[in-house]
Amino acid sequence: MDKDFFVKEIEAHSGMLYRVAFTILRDDDACKDALQDAALKAWEKRFSLREERYFRTWITRILINHCYDLQSKRRRIVALDAIREPQVPPPDLSLSLALQALPEKLRLPLMLCYSEGMSYQEIAQTLHLPMPTVRGRIHRAKEELRKELDAE
Repeated sequence: MDKDFFVKEIEAHSGMLYRVAFTILRDDDACKDALQDAALKAWEKRFSLREERYFRTWITRILINHCYDLQSKRRRIVALDAIREPQVPPPDLSLSLALQALPEKLRLPLMLCYSEGMSYQEIAQTLHLPMPTVRGRIHRAKEELRKELDAE
């Protein structure tokens, strides 16, 4: 993998990577740091990627692992007034709130599927989960969203 290919792919997937990081970290500054750290780690380990066509899955997995590492290091209570509002208001506030209420293990596969357009197979590879588990989590996430939105 050469530098041009690497840079082009990172730039092409930066939006998706940011959204994945935000799903886990929920902090803009931490997401930006995580993206830079994941890109650096990927560059250092670029020769471990056997097939370039799996770059998106590979870099996403590196980012997710790094976000989990950051999350475990910063386990602390955050005051509500310290949480910044998203810069772009969500199109449907009730849907946004319902999504945020989902547990991460349901929210992340759902977001990868519908926001990022990943196939179930790509999600399974990225999250190191069996395909039936991915299907089940996405199904459960949709059911939870239905219940939450119908309750309103």
